[in-house]
Amino acid sequence: MATLSADKPRDYQLGEHEEYPVIASDIIYEGAAVGENGSGYARPLQAGDVFLGFALETADNSDGSAGDIRVRVQAKGRIVLPISSLAITANDRPAVYASDDDTFTLTASTNSLIGYVSRWIETGSGVVEFDAGLVRAALQA
Repeated sequence: MATLSADKPRDYQLGEHEEYPVIASDIIYEGAAVGENGSGYARPLQAGDVFLGFALETADNSDGSAGDIRVRVQAKGRIVLPISSLAITANDRPAVYASDDDTFTLTASTNSLIGYVSRWIETGSGVVEFDAGLVRAALQA
């Protein structure tokens, strides 16, 4: 392997955004938690899905076949979410789970891990730090 002897422009990607093909006949709305259906397609998150991030815009594939369109997601960052039963004791950074694309809880059960409480705002609301890549890595460990 030789070292570079001239400039080599690289194709840099935005590290916090990703795009995934959407399942057939469905709509992922802006702000929805997005999950992977087990076959490589994105969908509105369902309990047990691997978390991919939050939809940056609506991806309407209601009339399309699987993969006809892609959804852009924020895969890493912090987000303010309503979290059932969240209290000030959440400052100890508990794990946050989703049971669907807009329901967030501290209960693991069969739900999908999405991140950790970064900061308590008020009862039932907090800032969640999320990183879909780290979540996937944790699930594979």
